Amino acid sequence: MKTPELPKVNPSVRSKRNFTGTTNPRHLRAITVLMRRPILRKQLDDVAGCTNAPALIAELRSRGLEIPCERISFLDRDGRCCHPGVYSFTASDRRRINLWLIKARKLQIEQGL
Repeated sequence: MKTPELPKVNPSVRSKRNFTGTTNPRHLRAITVLMRRPILRKQLDDVAGCTNAPALIAELRSRGLEIPCERISFLDRDGRCCHPGVYSFTASDRRRINLWLIKARKLQIEQGL
């Protein structure tokens, strides 16, 4: 018996969206660290001040960022193999963030802030 073929979804649809920006402090802390380097999910919890980094990343993705998660092989404290996620920005994510920052700065200048 053959397995039915699933419809192909275009994964780049989300990537064509513009980043709409954010004022959420947790989002801003996550963006700041991700602009510097890739970060483990557990470390992102600490940096962003949350206990559910995947939900935080999902919120940023819904605002137009891609933020891929690479699973790496790692040994936990008991010596067992685990596969934690490492989040990072793509080149387009960085471009979207920089465009958002430029627009936000221009707006501040226009408003005299």
